[in-house]
Amino acid sequence: MTDYTGKKVIIRADRAGVFYGTLAAKEGAEVELTNCRRIHFWDGAASLSQLAKEGVTNPRSCHFTVTVDSIVVLGVIEIIPCTEDACKNIESVPVWKR
Repeated sequence: MTDYTGKKVIIRADRAGVFYGTLAAKEGAEVELTNCRRIHFWDGAASLSQLAKEGVTNPRSCHFTVTVDSIVVLGVIEIIPCTEDACKNIESVPVWKR
């Protein structure tokens, strides 16, 4: 199994949703991410795989939260490493908040 520790990834959790950040630690289905944003809605990518590879084409329509320093997510069912281009794109999406 590939170790993505220290890499920027997108994770999908069973009940917690989708997150983007740097993988700090993984133990079973529990991961710790640093510099993390929750991804509520994305526009301009057909899937999380495309999001991790290319980013989005409509960043102003996306709902990505503020960045938190650290988060532990339980029930992780998917970890996708992000390309450098996707990271730049995802990090440029404006913060969605109310």
